[in-house]
Amino acid sequence: MDENRGICIVAELTPEGRLADVTLELVEKSLELKKKLNNEPVSVILLAPETNLEDIISELSKAGTDKVLVSKNKNFTTYSTEFFSKAAVEIINKVKPSVVLIGATTQGRDLAPRISSLLNTGLTADCTGLDINDKGQLAATRPTFGGNLMATILCKTFPQMATVRPKVMPMGPLNHETDATVEEFTFDFEHIKDNVEILNFIRNIESSGIENADIVVAGGKGMKSAENFKILEELADVLGGSVAASRAVVDAGWRPVSEQVGQTGKTIRPKIYIACGISGAVQHTVGMEQSGTIIAINSDPNAPVFSIATYGIIGDVFDVVPALTKKLKDIKKTR
Repeated sequence: MDENRGICIVAELTPEGRLADVTLELVEKSLELKKKLNNEPVSVILLAPETNLEDIISELSKAGTDKVLVSKNKNFTTYSTEFFSKAAVEIINKVKPSVVLIGATTQGRDLAPRISSLLNTGLTADCTGLDINDKGQLAATRPTFGGNLMATILCKTFPQMATVRPKVMPMGPLNHETDATVEEFTFDFEHIKDNVEILNFIRNIESSGIENADIVVAGGKGMKSAENFKILEELADVLGGSVAASRAVVDAGWRPVSEQVGQTGKTIRPKIYIACGISGAVQHTVGMEQSGTIIAINSDPNAPVFSIATYGIIGDVFDVVPALTKKLKDIKKTR
C-alpha cells in the first residue's frame, strides 16, 4: 500500500480521435479526490495510434492532469482488448497508482475487467459516486440488488479500481495553467496474438438527443399508453427540449430504447428534468439525479421521486402537463 500513490485514469478516444467526455469527467472528479490523498498526482494513460496527440495532451493538461502517460502504436488505431489491456497493465505496474478509474462505456466495460484480472485486484463497476474515506481508501458507490439499493464498496487490494458511468459527474473547466508532464512508453506487440479481428466498424447513429439536451421531459408508466406521450412531446417542443422515458415504458414498446434513462439506459444531466408519471425508483433516478433542476409531476404524494425533486407537483399528469404547456405558449405569445 505504501508504494501505491496517485490516481490513474485510462483515457478513451472516440472513433473520430477525440477525447471522450467521460475521461475529462474522471479527471475533474480525480482532482477532488486528490485533495483527500495528500495531493497525490493524477495521471492519464493515453493509448493512441501513431498520430499527433498534442491537442489531446493539451486538453488533458488544461483539465488539470499532472501526468500524461502516452503510448503510440498502430495497434491502438481501433480498440482491441488484447493490446489495450496488456499496455495499460504494464504502465500501471510501472507507475503503481493507488486508484485506477475507467469510463463505464462499451469499451471501458470490456477493458476494465481484463485489467483488474491481470492485476489480480478488485473492480467496482458502473459507479455513480466516488469518495475517499477517512482511511484513505476509495469508496465506490453503485446500484445493487437490481437497482433497489445503493452500495458503497471498498477494495482491499491495490490498485483499487472502478468504472464510472458517463454524465454522472461534471466536466470541469479547461482553465488549468500548469503543464502536465508527458512520459512515453513503447511496447513490442509481436508476441501478442489478437484473438479478435475487426472487419468493419459501423457507428450506431440512433440518437434521441437527450444526452445533450438542456431540457428533458420524461414519462413513466403513469402515462398509461404510447399515444399519451403526445402531451409530453408538445411540452418538450414548447421548451425546446427532448423526450425521455423510463425502462418500463421502453419495455412496453411505447418509446424507443434510445430515449431510456436509468441504470440500464442512459445517464444524463440536463439543466431541467421534468419527470411525468415516474415513481422514482433507484433504477431510474441513477440516470438523472444529477440534473440541475428536477420537476416531478405525480398523483401519488408518496412517490419516491419527490425525495429528489427540486419542485414537486402532486396532481394528474393529464391535467398538469397540458395546463403547463398552454401557460408556456401564452407566455411566449406575449413576448
